[in-house]
Order: sequence, then C-alpha cells, then structure tokens
Amino acid sequence: MAKDYITGRKTTFGKKRSHALNSSSRTWKPNLQKVRIMVDGKPKKVWVSARALKSGKIERV
Repeated sequence: MAKDYITGRKTTFGKKRSHALNSSSRTWKPNLQKVRIMVDGKPKKVWVSARALKSGKIERV
C-alpha cells in the first residue's frame, strides 16, 4: 500500500472487538489521493492524505 508523501501516514493495524469481546484483526487505511505537487521546482505525482490536503499542508499544481 502507498504511504503519504507529506506526513508518512500508512496502514495501521489493530483488533476488532465484538460485544462479547471476541477479537479479530483489522486495518485502518488513510484516505490517500494521488495529486500533482511541486517537488524541487518540478511537478510530481505523489500520494497525499485527504487530511493533509484539507489542512493546507500541501498545494496542488
């Protein structure tokens, strides 16, 4: 799976717990979008999380 170019967010793992406290594995994936940004003065397509886009940490080209 891809990783966020800006913040480094990637898939995290944990347990799903039922009402009876049975456990099974599950994953949480970040909402990644492929966008064009300026990297070293050149446009480049990278994976960026929607959270980073909304917060203004990155500017699209």
